[in-house]
Amino acid sequence: MTYPNQPRPDGFGPDGFDRDGSDAPAGWPQNSAYPGREGGFPGREGEGGFPGQRDGFPGQGDRSPGQGAGLPGHATPPGHTAAPGQRDGFPGHATPPGHTAAPGYTPPGYGAPAGYASPPGYAGAPGAGPTAGQGRATAPDVTAPLPGAAAVLTKPEAAGDTADSADEARPAPPARPGRDRYLDLLRAVALVRVVFFHLFGWAWLTVLFPSMGVMFALAGSLMARSLSRPAGSVIRSRLRRLLPPMWAFSLVVVPVMFALSWKPVRDEGLWWFLKLGCYLFPIGSPPYPEESGSPGGLLELTWADQAVGPLWYIRAYLWFVIASPLLLKAFRRLPWVTMLAPVVLTAVIGTGLVTVPGMLGESLIDFAVFGGCWVLGFAHNDGLLKEVPRYLAVSSATIVMGFGLWWASGHLTEEGWNLDEIPLAQATWSLGFCAILLVYAPSWRKLPGKLAGWDGLVTLANNRAVTIYLWHNILLMAGAHLVDQLWNIPWFGDTFDTYIEQSYDALILIAIWPLIGLAILSFGWVEDVAAKRRPRLWPNGSDKRRATA
Repeated sequence: MTYPNQPRPDGFGPDGFDRDGSDAPAGWPQNSAYPGREGGFPGREGEGGFPGQRDGFPGQGDRSPGQGAGLPGHATPPGHTAAPGQRDGFPGHATPPGHTAAPGYTPPGYGAPAGYASPPGYAGAPGAGPTAGQGRATAPDVTAPLPGAAAVLTKPEAAGDTADSADEARPAPPARPGRDRYLDLLRAVALVRVVFFHLFGWAWLTVLFPSMGVMFALAGSLMARSLSRPAGSVIRSRLRRLLPPMWAFSLVVVPVMFALSWKPVRDEGLWWFLKLGCYLFPIGSPPYPEESGSPGGLLELTWADQAVGPLWYIRAYLWFVIASPLLLKAFRRLPWVTMLAPVVLTAVIGTGLVTVPGMLGESLIDFAVFGGCWVLGFAHNDGLLKEVPRYLAVSSATIVMGFGLWWASGHLTEEGWNLDEIPLAQATWSLGFCAILLVYAPSWRKLPGKLAGWDGLVTLANNRAVTIYLWHNILLMAGAHLVDQLWNIPWFGDTFDTYIEQSYDALILIAIWPLIGLAILSFGWVEDVAAKRRPRLWPNGSDKRRATA
């Protein structure tokens, strides 16, 4: 089993931590800040753990300006009375039988289209809009007298029939959009991939599926959608959902460090205690002992390094959330410049051309490497990617990815093709990879085909993403300790010694999933409390599936 000295969990981070939103289903337009692109949903955030789900439909507009009640040369439909100002009939033609012309009204030659009948229950009153029930103006009852006109029905019983028909003909309000299961599936895959990477240490996994870039892109899309609300409330919502799960993690890990003889660094003085505060508010990398525990003990010497390593993603995510209001304004003014600027910054500070030391340098490099993916999420939310011809978007993304691989080939580290250790390669490969994923995003309401069998696990992974991410490294170490105990079982350890050694990592892989389940049961409810929801032990969506069955 491989544990890098500085684990870089290039996989699922908390975000989508935000649980911000059920993504719009297929066919629904995205919000847009670009001139000429209207419609869609106001900012909303999703259920299942990401901060602040809200939903709503903007009022749909009335019919187009200048759209009249009829076309030239057609009579008013039978059973209806022309409203004042509604044009009726041909010049020189008589009013149709069974109808009464409005007093003082002279038909100038316009009427309803041929073969057209007004919807039952709808009268062409002045200014009346489309049918009620669609967020538009409600049509007046056909039996009510119209201003300046006699309300006439040739058959008295037609009024009741018309009212019943109106209820049948009125379209049902649009269904509330659900989560985008395609994006949920990407989050779940990213989680599994990061567990595999930290267990087996296969560097090529960072090329096969750049989990960290994917998660930043998804989180950026959700953040852009939420920023249709006031920025201050959105940031507070993110922090409220992000920090409590981290506090629960720190409440367990930090006391164990001190219990194992960890002490403040005297040379750093007050600065050391300020850095310790990063366990509460991760604006920088928190301190930890490089060696703690004992060789062969319950906690190996590098356990603190491995346990704290994932917190770098919390730090990067926090800075992206704080910077998003300004980033989004810049993006909507200069979209492509804003998207590519982080890549240029990575080429400057991520290649050694310019060195920024200390905590600021670490934060700045992470911000630059994954900033392009975050802004790409803005483009996905605003629909900008749909405006680019698909062939052009895919070919451009492929060129960017090709550059990333070329750069990586000349800057390989001891870990080989681990893009986590090659910032510029990580930035460009992740940006191109995520662009292709989002260009082809199908926006599923439900997982299709055989994937539907994984619906519960995908839902659980999304609802407990923060918990799984924060605890997975510690759980991998716990799994290794459990496998080690197999050698201590009388007869079994001696008999199967060779098999245990050969399948050591595979046995840990088997053990990690029930351990993750225990962590979800033990700490996952904190995510619900942080989101101001009723605590749930195992939120895999089974209750909703039963309710809709």
